Amino acid sequence: MKPRIEAVAIDCLMLRLFESIDEAHMPWMLAASRRLRQVFGTRLVELVPSYTTLMIQFDCSPGEARSLIGEALRDLQPDSGRAGRRMDIPVWYDASVGPELKVLAARCGVAQSEIVRRHTGREYQVFALGFAPGFAFMGLVEESLASPRLATPRKRVAAGSVGIAERQTAAYPALSPGGWNLIGRTPAALFDRDRDGYSLLQPGDRVRFVAIGRDEFTRLGGDDSPLEEQP
Repeated sequence: MKPRIEAVAIDCLMLRLFESIDEAHMPWMLAASRRLRQVFGTRLVELVPSYTTLMIQFDCSPGEARSLIGEALRDLQPDSGRAGRRMDIPVWYDASVGPELKVLAARCGVAQSEIVRRHTGREYQVFALGFAPGFAFMGLVEESLASPRLATPRKRVAAGSVGIAERQTAAYPALSPGGWNLIGRTPAALFDRDRDGYSLLQPGDRVRFVAIGRDEFTRLGGDDSPLEEQP
């Protein structure tokens, strides 16, 4: 780890801890987040973690902020004992709500059920929240499932849609535009203003997707309306 501080704005600095995405980096990211919150105290306005960086917005001078970052990093050790939660997220995998399910199956030369097996066959690390409230970037999917974002993003992606982009996977917390490859839909409420912390998932959590049928999906409150055809 070779930390580097980059200026973002007069009251904001970016702390870059790593240059590449790796699940092994998460204990360091969690430890740095915890120490920064402790050291900055009330001078911290916002802390935004990502795969390899931490954006720090502060209420003090830039010089003091840099000193506080240095203090937070001094003798830093990975938070291996502070693992996030282990959560199961139910997903109805079906081409009517996840049209790229059949695209991936055709590309890999396997049945759609095999794509489901591969997607549900491992735990995913929550690396960061972003794009939209409650949108959790997770990874890494196995290489056979890695898929580039759509050349033309959809204007409307239904809430709960589960997708893949490169080796990342995620579920859309609300109706929004999006260019990820959709393979299913979850009934889980990923963002709730009445929930402590709002987002169901937080960086450091580990997620396993669990395949469910349509009846179970609707029983849990999922909307089984097919994805709209879009120009």
